[in-house]
Amino acid sequence: MSNDARAEFDAIGSALAAVAPVAASKMFGMPCLKVEGKAFAGLYGQAMVFKLGADSRPGALALPGARLFDPMGGRPMKEWVEVPAAQAAHWDTLAEQALAYVGPAR
Repeated sequence: MSNDARAEFDAIGSALAAVAPVAASKMFGMPCLKVEGKAFAGLYGQAMVFKLGADSRPGALALPGARLFDPMGGRPMKEWVEVPAAQAAHWDTLAEQALAYVGPAR
C-alpha cells in the first residue's frame, strides 16, 4: 500500500471526524471509515472505495479508472465505487458524499 494513499485516506478520515461521528475501522480486512457503525469509505490497495447513492454514483464512475467495487471478483457491489489514486483529488468530495448517503442527517 502506498504511503501517499494511506496518508490521504487518514487525512480524509481526520477531517470528517472533526464534523461527524466518524471512526476508523476494518471492512473485508481493509481500513475503512464508519459512521454509527456503518461503513461509507475504505482504502483498497491504491484506491479508495465509497458507498454512494444513485445521485452521486454516476459522477464517480465517470472518473478515469473508476469502477464498481468488486473485492470478490465477479460480484460487484452496486452501491460501492472504487476510485484509483490517480483520482485522489476527488476522494475528499466523494467521502463527503458517501458520509451524507450513509450517515445521520445533520
